[in-house]
Amino acid sequence: GRCVPAQSVTNDDLAKTVDTSDAWITARTGIRSRRRCTEETHTELCVTAARRALAQAGITPADIGACIVATVSADTIVPSAACMLQRELGMPEDTPCFDLNAACTGFIYALHTMECLLNASPRKFGLVVGAEALSRVVDWTDRGTCILFGDGAAAAVVECREGCPAIGAVLGSRGDDRLLRLPGLGRGEPNVLSMEGTQIFKFAVETVPACMDAVLAKAGL
Repeated sequence: GRCVPAQSVTNDDLAKTVDTSDAWITARTGIRSRRRCTEETHTELCVTAARRALAQAGITPADIGACIVATVSADTIVPSAACMLQRELGMPEDTPCFDLNAACTGFIYALHTMECLLNASPRKFGLVVGAEALSRVVDWTDRGTCILFGDGAAAAVVECREGCPAIGAVLGSRGDDRLLRLPGLGRGEPNVLSMEGTQIFKFAVETVPACMDAVLAKAGL
């Protein structure tokens, strides 16, 4: 299931406020437009996407054994976006619900984490949501970041069946508060996202192929 805000911000729209163009953005990122919340809340995006996923799967909230929302931009730190989903959907109160912060890789981390949770749950369906409202923390005067990020939510219902092979995941971490940074509460800094785009790109083109090789090796393929 998916949900995006109504407002679309095109590359031409951004070109009116920062030194960029549709051709420049499209050639480097493939992005032509992104969505931005106006009236919509992060929670509303999550709820709509989750309800659509549940309907597609043909199951009810009572069937869910765990719920994870991968995000860095929930409406509140506490309660978590996942706990708000529990309330809005009416999932049982014995359902583990929590947010997971792994930035761009959040959904992949959440899928693998969900697999581990469902192996220990009597209810074998899990709800995994990736959702962001990053327009709240993007510096709209910084063309290096404002062209990349938008708002939206996607949800998936996953099932842990006996005899199914495990997800062939290879996860890792590299802590660096210069490449990608969103200050926390009480830091005395502007609450805006900053990113060293060139260095992130180099990291990605080096790390993603290595992860692919590692996953293939783990799967024996």
